[in-house]
Amino acid sequence: MGSMEASTAPENGAAAAGGGAACNGAGPMSNGGGVERRLRSSTASASWAAHLPLEVGTRVMCRWRDQKLHPVKVIERRKGLSSSSPADYEYYVHYTEFNRRLDEWVKLEQLDLETVETDVDEKVEDKQGHEELDAASLREHEEFTKVKNIAKIELGRYEIDTWYFSPFPPEYNDCPKLFFCEFCLNFVKRKEQLQRHMKKCDLKHPPGDEIYRCGTLSMFEVDGKKNKVYGQNLCYLAKLFLDHKTLYYDVDLFLFYVLCECDDRGCHMVGYFSKEKHSEESYNLACILTLPPYQRKGYGKFLIAFSYELSKKEGKVGTPERPLSDLGLLSYRGYWTRVLLEILKKHKSNISIKELSDMTAIKADDILSTLQSLDLIQYRKGQHVICADPKVLDRHLKAAGRGGLEVDVSKLIWTPYKEQG
Repeated sequence: MGSMEASTAPENGAAAAGGGAACNGAGPMSNGGGVERRLRSSTASASWAAHLPLEVGTRVMCRWRDQKLHPVKVIERRKGLSSSSPADYEYYVHYTEFNRRLDEWVKLEQLDLETVETDVDEKVEDKQGHEELDAASLREHEEFTKVKNIAKIELGRYEIDTWYFSPFPPEYNDCPKLFFCEFCLNFVKRKEQLQRHMKKCDLKHPPGDEIYRCGTLSMFEVDGKKNKVYGQNLCYLAKLFLDHKTLYYDVDLFLFYVLCECDDRGCHMVGYFSKEKHSEESYNLACILTLPPYQRKGYGKFLIAFSYELSKKEGKVGTPERPLSDLGLLSYRGYWTRVLLEILKKHKSNISIKELSDMTAIKADDILSTLQSLDLIQYRKGQHVICADPKVLDRHLKAAGRGGLEVDVSKLIWTPYKEQG
């Protein structure tokens, strides 16, 4: 169901999700007064005034929310709301140092015109971060998704800046903000529409079966066939925060596992993962997302761990659907590393990769690659041998950090899909 994205934001300027009631990442946007005067006051800028508006493809330095100048590329442009003067154009820019999730509309006054470089050839950018797409697919994908169509969403008590394009129905394109019912995921254009909907909506949690509750955390299993609209709306929502996720309208083939924080007002979605009902490749997870307001709380690793607990219940080994993004691999490698190191630490005798796989439900190939990355594997007499020196294990465990939220298996009440009804 698409490429994996990690639930943790990168260090380079991603919108950090704090505990406040808003998750805004908009850069400093002045209201545009005095642009013409500033252009005339600078000889260098005045020389560029004749070339306004800037062409798509132009490279220039832009003042970002940290008040520092960063290199950007102009992806799109539009006329200002106040007038059609070339100085009032707005520009959709990509910060070339950062992830595409930070692309945004800026005003001319945020751009340093003395640094303008024109490069209107639409060439495929450096493929760093896009290894899963070939050049042709990358061009097609970025042409279709280059400009975010929804700037913000409201979900429950949070207002959240979106990161990427999502193919909502045409009537919702260029809507500055969408309002979601946090229980049924119905979305509307105006706050008053949401308020009317909430008076009629009977749900206080995702549709489907609650299969896990531990303290204030609950997990619901939602069958895409039984709850098609919910499944499709969840995909629309997720695409706003996942770059190279393929959006499937045929959600019948998937199960969605929705993690919630619960209080007296209901069960509030914090993230989810999806899983094919029947996977010939032994995939136990298709897509995974932790919503921005709930990131950096350990929910991403919890969702990964939960997917493996389901695999254990099925009596199968599992692996996430490929390809994995760089950040997806980082999240999984972190989970695999801690799980395997803890077992190796406890086992004093030799243990094989197959035994590790049987104990953890992690696919043997994933175990092998993880142990190789830790230099804990040697190849002797035609087979791989685990070399688990206690001091080396301690060093790796310390580097791996704390384990985070754990799945209490005793609270999991679940029957594998193949055995249902």
